Amino acid sequence: MSTIYELATFAGGCFWCMVQPFDELPGIIKVVSGYTGGHIENPTYDEVCSYTTGHYEAVQITYDPTVFPYEKLLELFWQQIDPTDANGQFGDRGESYKTAIFYHTEEQKRLAEESKQTLEDSKRISKPIVTEIKEASEFYPAEEYHQGYYKKNSFHYNIYKEGSGRAGFIRENWKKQHAENIKQLTPIQHRVTQENGTETPFQNEFWNHKEEGIYVDIVSGEPLFSSFDKFDSGCGWPSFTKPIKHQEVLEKLDTSHGMRRIEARSTSADSHLGHVFDDGPRDKGGLRYCINSAALKFNPIDKLKEEGYGEYLRLFK
Repeated sequence: MSTIYELATFAGGCFWCMVQPFDELPGIIKVVSGYTGGHIENPTYDEVCSYTTGHYEAVQITYDPTVFPYEKLLELFWQQIDPTDANGQFGDRGESYKTAIFYHTEEQKRLAEESKQTLEDSKRISKPIVTEIKEASEFYPAEEYHQGYYKKNSFHYNIYKEGSGRAGFIRENWKKQHAENIKQLTPIQHRVTQENGTETPFQNEFWNHKEEGIYVDIVSGEPLFSSFDKFDSGCGWPSFTKPIKHQEVLEKLDTSHGMRRIEARSTSADSHLGHVFDDGPRDKGGLRYCINSAALKFNPIDKLKEEGYGEYLRLFK
């Protein structure tokens, strides 16, 4: 039986920043930047930015609901935006940068309304939620240079995301939910994740761990690495060729201890994970994500569905 894919359409301000969070996740077939909700056909970027067409900058996601359900898409959407801003997003102002969920079915409408109410009730963000829930209309793909911008122009994209205030807002507002988890950390887990510490090589939980499954952030529970990408680098810490979710591993310049290194931090919880080096396997991209075991929790294959990570089973087929 052939798989039936579905569409999800979200407006979250600048569409450059709304592709990466969804792109390349299990069950996500493609993510397209474009324009929707306006009153003219085939608008251009300049026309939309002039605020005369009524369009929103948006992303349209083709996904497999049996792998990545709409509820998870909604959860991820809320974590990318300031849903209390009625006049744009971060450094981008005006109607085309307002937030909205465009539903394609009545079921999507119901789930969107429920998720919005859940966010309101959580009091995670103190101001009223103003993100609109609207019926989907014609979606027009944006110009090619806008597609996959975070990959084509990664340096500028990262500067823009930080400079606009979006990255800081996400870190600040979504880290709050992890306060209780941080209190439960062991001394070594706290020292590594919250104080930028480093555990002893060859004397940590996962340096020589060979079981199949995924490694998640010990604080947030967000998937970080897969055993499929783990390799023995001989350094005494778990080493991986790449993250499962690139957007969940933030790379920052680290000049501590008189060195220049690239630090790896988790985006959702702002946990220190380890460092990234360029001496990894050449046939796998040449990178080595050298990660502290204390920053990780392991979920074996036979527990993935039970623990809420069922979509990642496809990594091992």
